[in-house]
Amino acid sequence: MNQASFATLKLTPELLSNLTSLNYQVMTPIQAQSLPAILQGKDVIAQGKTGSGKTVAFGLGLLSSLDVKRFCVQSLVLCPTRELADQVAKEIRKLARAIHNIKVLTLCGGMPFGPQIGSLEHGAHIIVGTPGRIEEHLRKRTLQLDNLTTLVLDEADRMLDMGFQTALEAIIGHIPNQRQTLLFSATYPDQIQTIAANIMSQPVMVQVAATHDSSSIKQYFYKLENNKQRNTALRLLILKYRPESAVVFCNTKRETQEIANELCSQGFSALALHGDLEQKARDQTLVRFANKSASILVATDVAARGLDIDALDAVINYQPARDSEVHVHRIGRTGRAGSKGIACTLYSDNESYKIAQLEDYLTHTITPEPLPPFSLLEKDVHRPSMTTLQIDGGKKQKVRPGDILGALTGKNGIAGKQVGKIHIFDYCSYVAVTKEATKPALKKLSEGKLKGRSFRVRRIRG
Repeated sequence: MNQASFATLKLTPELLSNLTSLNYQVMTPIQAQSLPAILQGKDVIAQGKTGSGKTVAFGLGLLSSLDVKRFCVQSLVLCPTRELADQVAKEIRKLARAIHNIKVLTLCGGMPFGPQIGSLEHGAHIIVGTPGRIEEHLRKRTLQLDNLTTLVLDEADRMLDMGFQTALEAIIGHIPNQRQTLLFSATYPDQIQTIAANIMSQPVMVQVAATHDSSSIKQYFYKLENNKQRNTALRLLILKYRPESAVVFCNTKRETQEIANELCSQGFSALALHGDLEQKARDQTLVRFANKSASILVATDVAARGLDIDALDAVINYQPARDSEVHVHRIGRTGRAGSKGIACTLYSDNESYKIAQLEDYLTHTITPEPLPPFSLLEKDVHRPSMTTLQIDGGKKQKVRPGDILGALTGKNGIAGKQVGKIHIFDYCSYVAVTKEATKPALKKLSEGKLKGRSFRVRRIRG
């Protein structure tokens, strides 16, 4: 199929010009199928995996219908996690660069409530947030949605998995019936169909096949003799493929922590990501994994949805996914943007029915591989090349990435190539540096100044 250009759409010259400057030339399948209906003001249900370009699809829809002169909340985007909400808001701001005086505000749980009230008093055009926090603002009457024209449910299936149905119903009760509703979901279970029937009007259905090019992702399946073999098998796979970054998917929160602890006890650099983590610990975990100072992230499907992680070398399914669509969604996190990826799945005899279901879904036979040789257990474990430093100053102290980079690489500092990713939060910042540069970087930041001030700096360990 020929790829369609954004220029074929009824978009303003400003939006088209900005898309060109962002190097967004041709539409992805989900954009090509959903945008014409979205721009016509129709309700749309779009099913597609993470990375399919859905944020640009609904982002352009919101911006096309927006009236900047009306300073009120016209669009609401609901996301299951704060990370996804931040990612979506960032993308919308990028798309809106050519539109003057537009205000995009994020309202998420795990953040102080007071400053959000202050931001709302200054007004906003588009709000991106998590259902629990949006419902709380509506309940306390700090947020008004009487003028809302567009509602977006992003990753709708995960919002339901995380128990947000009651919050969603409460939010729907506060917004006008006459509106456009856009629902984006990686899977389309019965629960989603029921909600869509209740809140949407004659929606257009768009489905983009969740398949992956076998040339970019190589899949391997390993049948275990018993469940006791699972931990050993996981270590063997990590030692064989030696990924710089890998996600290990588990089906329960408890397992993620147990497996991460077990891997750490064996010398691996592993972190757990699950719903019971406090926001600060979750932020720190994601920062360390994204900046390559931890190489293995053990996560549940719910926790890992919406993560902005690039260059993922491998995905390992500690158990098969609960259904075939989720399996395809999991493995789609590797082999992105033209890079190669590996996806390994462990399963026991009593999980063989899931493999049979997957065979039907993928329409090809799955042949299990023999486990790598046990002699690999004697090999040295891959250690990350980066270390994370935490600075007790962030956006609220006007700290910017350039300030941190300048402080590190200034007179008698470390080389620019020894500095990795920099993440700035409201009250703290994180910077990755190469292992050999850790001590001089700590010294430089501790003894120097940022924005004319001294900040406490420490290395994140463990």
